[in-house]
Amino acid sequence: MTKPLLETVLERGLFASRWLMAPMYVGLVLALIALIMIFGQELVHAVPVMLSGHAKAEDAILLALSLIDLSLAGNLVLIVIFSGYENFVSKLDIGEHADRPSWMGKVDFSGLKMKLVASIVAISAIALLKAFLETAGAGAPVDGTKLLWLVVVHLTFVVSGVLLALMDWLASLTDKH
Repeated sequence: MTKPLLETVLERGLFASRWLMAPMYVGLVLALIALIMIFGQELVHAVPVMLSGHAKAEDAILLALSLIDLSLAGNLVLIVIFSGYENFVSKLDIGEHADRPSWMGKVDFSGLKMKLVASIVAISAIALLKAFLETAGAGAPVDGTKLLWLVVVHLTFVVSGVLLALMDWLASLTDKH
């Protein structure tokens, strides 16, 4: 018995609709370019201050934290681009390129979630530490409300990550259908 033509056309159309995601990944490439530009601006702005001799150790630490924060955000965007494209649109056909990341093509949706949550927790921790150092280093009064909210948001990300990991672990214990 053959499948009705309408069903075949519908299924092929649904399968082809995955390509509607491709422009979103191109948009994420543009977001990555924006992060690189901000990274460059941070460096261009900070290097003269560092070389002037007027910088304090806290300034160097804050610069490093800002650059780490931006690089983690860039890594997060790359993970989403590669994994999302490969999981939902099409396999990247780049052969066995020497620079191909070892995880590429192997990160499933569950692994992608864990990588995203880990990156978000790290970014949140850096934002919290940066806010604390900026407040403490400036000699200004500590904005307790701001720091409290940063801690609450960070802990929310941590708890969410632990719960997602727990759900994935529990799901791995059940039989696959």
